[in-house]
Amino acid sequence: MIKLEKKQVKIISIIIAVVFIGSVVALALTQTGGVASAASSSTVGVINSQQVLVQHPDIQNFEDQFRAAVEEIQKDFEEKSQGMNDQEKQEYYQQCQQRVMQKRQELLDPIQKSIEEAVKKTADAKGLSVVIEEGAVVYGGQDITQDVIGRLAKK
Repeated sequence: MIKLEKKQVKIISIIIAVVFIGSVVALALTQTGGVASAASSSTVGVINSQQVLVQHPDIQNFEDQFRAAVEEIQKDFEEKSQGMNDQEKQEYYQQCQQRVMQKRQELLDPIQKSIEEAVKKTADAKGLSVVIEEGAVVYGGQDITQDVIGRLAKK
């Protein structure tokens, strides 16, 4: 009789699990409006952020400033490392590399912030709830890359 009760508990557990999974699937379909309507009225935007960055109006200024900073740091390294042994040169080289990376980030931050702002404004204007990188999308989504580039060019 104990075996029968355990068997009944297993059957009831399986039924509950199937009902639960069915409920979750039904809820998901009702929330997305079904598969067909989700694709036709997408609230997901996609963007090629690399293309936006390359076409940013301030990117040439960034490249010029960054190149000058790298040349200055390189010149500084060449001057100061002449009397150093190999270990000291290696340590100073790493410090210089850190300075280069910090300068790059310092110069790139305002550009990234302006891109994020343009993406947000474009998404809001188009009624998009999510914007993701184009490479992460297999199918669907509304491409807003050119809209963002246009918005950045107006600034």
